Amino acid sequence: MNRYIRRASVFGLVLLVALLLNAARVQVFKADAYDANPANRRTALTRYSQPRGNILVGGRPVTGSRDSGGRLRYERTYTEGPLYAAVTGYASQVYGTSLLEHAEDRVLSGTDPRLAPFPLWTDITREQQPGGEVRTTIDAAAQRAAFEGLGSKKGAVAAVEPRTGKILALVSTPSYDPNELAGTGRPVTAAWDRLNHGGEQPMLNRALKQTYPPGSTFKVVTAAAALDHRKVTDLDAKTGIPSPYTLPGTSTKLTNEAGGCANASLRHAFEMSCNTVFAGLGVDVGLDGMAGTAENFGFNDAGLKIPSTAARSNFDTDMNDAQLALSAICQYDTTATPLQMAMVAAAVANDGGVRAPYLVDKVTDADGETVSATRQRTLHRAMERDTARRLQELMTGVVTRGTGGNAAIDGATVGGKTGTAQHGVHNEGTPYAWFISWAKRDGADDPAVAVAVVVEDAAADRADISGGGSAAPIARAVMQAALR
Repeated sequence: MNRYIRRASVFGLVLLVALLLNAARVQVFKADAYDANPANRRTALTRYSQPRGNILVGGRPVTGSRDSGGRLRYERTYTEGPLYAAVTGYASQVYGTSLLEHAEDRVLSGTDPRLAPFPLWTDITREQQPGGEVRTTIDAAAQRAAFEGLGSKKGAVAAVEPRTGKILALVSTPSYDPNELAGTGRPVTAAWDRLNHGGEQPMLNRALKQTYPPGSTFKVVTAAAALDHRKVTDLDAKTGIPSPYTLPGTSTKLTNEAGGCANASLRHAFEMSCNTVFAGLGVDVGLDGMAGTAENFGFNDAGLKIPSTAARSNFDTDMNDAQLALSAICQYDTTATPLQMAMVAAAVANDGGVRAPYLVDKVTDADGETVSATRQRTLHRAMERDTARRLQELMTGVVTRGTGGNAAIDGATVGGKTGTAQHGVHNEGTPYAWFISWAKRDGADDPAVAVAVVVEDAAADRADISGGGSAAPIARAVMQAALR
């Protein structure tokens, strides 16, 4: 009899071990798969059973949560939705999350193990903590100045602090109200269809996710390459480049909107935006030199995150000399996000250093204790320090004597560059008016802000001056707000 009891006991023990192993398999190894299964409603019910953590601007929440009384209990709310939509994105119970709501979702929803007193135990039990808070780098005054400056125009603004990389403003217009996408039901579906299928694309983040030909603002990059590679050593010396300029290997003649460009100095060519001089300098520098300088500024980087991923700004690395000449003045296929062009202006202001742009200052738990803080870092050295200081001089001249006079600010040194990006077949597409700039208070050691503005302006004059007319006043308002 004892033998049968022992066998039964062993068999029972084997079954118990098998049961424990299967429980471990389900709870640990298969947990993620079950969580992701669309048939599993428990995850969604748990996720929305408590208020979502807030996103803060200047210490003030710009998001909230509302008790709907439904099964998916708490819905996201936005206090000034359209103003901050390009920063926050949306958090929808139907359509998921985007932008900062997506990048920091685990913190905001309370599922990040770092929010727990005992992270390893919480990771195993999958216990949900109160949502944490995400404190952004956005300057509320600069953000509002950018939003109000663009108004009904289609376009974008990106502003960064040159010495740190902090993003001070990120605006895309036309905007939308993320409140319309919170919750469930027919109104949310109707809002989604309207926002996604209309011609204005309000949910496209033009500051971060859209690339444009940057027009003559790219001449900052070309000038940096020419100075770094010693193709120009004296800002006031004649360059020897004729006007019109015949593109290498072709009979096509490149001309200028401005006068006095024949054999112009770099200073005059920069202030008046002479296409011929910069096309010739691009060819003199060569493809490797131009591509290397562009990449040092951040072009061709597909991995830039702020923490949302930015679109890749492009400078071709396989071109003939004629195409290179056009790329040097952005009339080939060079494209850039407004954030990238703000980084270009910031690199000049920061004596050549490109700081990694970032949107999240720090993350805290529900009690305000810091979970993580962003560490400032340098991505690249875009140019030599002496080159940057000569470009500061050139960009200041654009504002004091050239096409960027509308950006001047009393009590501050302002450098800028205008641009009109002509595109489409025979340049028949809608011109994009650009202005990039930086500003430093008189007597200050460090520049306060660098800004890029693009306006998709069908009424823009095709001359380079339109960047000064359409975009420079917006940049000026943003810089003034950041300087206060």
